[in-house]
Amino acid sequence: MSLKSVNPATGETIQTYEPTSDADIDKALTQAESYCASLRRTDFASRAEKMRKAADILEQDKDRWAKLMTSEMGKTITAARAEAEKCAWACRFYADNAESFLADEAIEADKSKSFVRHLPLGPVLAVMPWNFPFWQVIRFAAPALMAGNAGVLKHASNVSGCALAIEEIFKKAGFEDGAFTTLLIGSDRVERVLKDDRIKAATLTGSEPAGSAVAGTAGAEIKKTVLELGGSDAFIVMPSADLEKAAEIGVKARTINNGQSCIASKRFIVHEDVYEDYKALFLEKLQALKVGDPMDGDTDIGPLVSEKAREDIHAQVFDSIEAGAVRTWGAEVMDGPGAFYRPGILEEISPGSPAYDDEIFAPVALFFRAVNLDRAIALANDHRYGLSSVIWTKDEAEQEQAIERLQAGATFINDMTASDPRLPFGGVKKSGYGRELAQDGIREFVNRKTVAAG
Repeated sequence: MSLKSVNPATGETIQTYEPTSDADIDKALTQAESYCASLRRTDFASRAEKMRKAADILEQDKDRWAKLMTSEMGKTITAARAEAEKCAWACRFYADNAESFLADEAIEADKSKSFVRHLPLGPVLAVMPWNFPFWQVIRFAAPALMAGNAGVLKHASNVSGCALAIEEIFKKAGFEDGAFTTLLIGSDRVERVLKDDRIKAATLTGSEPAGSAVAGTAGAEIKKTVLELGGSDAFIVMPSADLEKAAEIGVKARTINNGQSCIASKRFIVHEDVYEDYKALFLEKLQALKVGDPMDGDTDIGPLVSEKAREDIHAQVFDSIEAGAVRTWGAEVMDGPGAFYRPGILEEISPGSPAYDDEIFAPVALFFRAVNLDRAIALANDHRYGLSSVIWTKDEAEQEQAIERLQAGATFINDMTASDPRLPFGGVKKSGYGRELAQDGIREFVNRKTVAAG
């Protein structure tokens, strides 16, 4: 069955792609294995030169990559350009820092010398989602390639154009055949690739069921995995917060990428003393956003990724309202072509409803009252996901409590969650395990080999 890219703003088919054949998969894995063997004779400087060239290509042709991202998954053209620029930043970051991140680590022991050396594992399978079609891939590929591994990409089927473009970028940058390969395959063929002995590890960003399936297969094969899964991040607002700024940043945190981000703040837990004031400020700024053509530079929010995604989101909203939630404003299907969904707010959300228990992957803010910080943290932790978290407070004791007690892979203070090549990224609980980015990310797929001499 062919793979298809559909423009979510219009519903029109952009292009269809023939899946990679079994023979071509076999060829790709052989090339990846051969590339990794040859890399043992190269040094960091030669890899860094190519990685910097990849950064240049990402930056110089950012308008081309941005239009591709926007047409395939609907993010605004402004956000898409920023994504290409961020990818270039990550490539340069690892080109500059990989050697020091993977330098030998001396260890004091009863030996003439003892240290840890970091050696590549080999080809790594990356199963990636559509919502950040370049960034999710590059934040894996840049450290993996700089460590001496090969990348084998299975991207989301609706962004096949982006998947092929990323392979093109690495080839143009001078990386040899096998360094980075895109496989145009459906999820039903992932297991076969993952079980192949030439694949040494896997990383997945995506849904909880997809992560469970990949982890299960990899576990049976005794292969290392890194998982970055769902999130329903809490955004706590306490009375000492700058409410105007917290509302401005809160709206941005909820609506980034048309609301389709795992680290978007979704649950706004507000102290009862400032609840109404904060909600009013948030709603005012939310209503001012322009929803429309994602190719228009003035648009703030584009469509959801597909009409099917919009149907699923609206069913979650409807079921939550049936369970007692109040629709304060918006959170509804918009008329006309495309998968547009009006941003909105739900309040009075009941446990057991989708808005309380699940992830709402759309620009719908979920509001909760809290009588104090203890209650706010309890609400924040009352979820199976633990990706990131935010607290707005000027009180240093409250900040420290949030750092210690929020069950999440990160806590941002008086700011919104954002990924950064310099900061480790990942979650706890059902949000996954392992870390991407920073030094942690490049060390996930290496053999930390102990060396000791008598």
